[in-house]
Amino acid sequence: MLLLEICLIFEDKSLIKMLSQKQEYKNFQKDVNTLVKDVATIYRSGNIKKNMTYKDFLNDKLLIVHSIRKGIRYSFFNKIKQTAPFSDLDWSIFLNISTKSLQRYKNESNYIFKPIHSEKIIELAEVIVFGNDVFDNIQNFYSWLKSPSIVFSNMTPIELLKDSYGKEMVMEELNRIDHGVFV
Repeated sequence: MLLLEICLIFEDKSLIKMLSQKQEYKNFQKDVNTLVKDVATIYRSGNIKKNMTYKDFLNDKLLIVHSIRKGIRYSFFNKIKQTAPFSDLDWSIFLNISTKSLQRYKNESNYIFKPIHSEKIIELAEVIVFGNDVFDNIQNFYSWLKSPSIVFSNMTPIELLKDSYGKEMVMEELNRIDHGVFV
């Protein structure tokens, strides 16, 4: 905390940003571990790590299944939302709920999404993580998502994220880009 105060005094904005991102990451990791603890009673396996990272969580498909069935808390969704290039309107379209409902859920301290919405949130989280890895940053990834593609018959990848089949097509294309295979 002292380092942050020193940075504020000297107005070192890049270091302030880095430190605040580090704190956001720690908070996100706490939310991941809270979710894992919530599900741990259902998920009886010795494979659960004590301090699971976000990527570990997304790679544990059985844990994801149990998390979806239990429901994702709004606080966890909000952390995913903060890492995503999507607006509230995009999220409401993806989840097939109104933006007013999303705002209402935000105000309910412990709102838990229904399994159908939880599944969509996790699917989009996987796309976000993979897309950020492939494009190295959120801005390049978002530009790609908003650009019409011949591969998708001139649809934008973001349009395809509305359903599971479209999400799989986007993931396949990201995988091709990652491996340098351009169609």
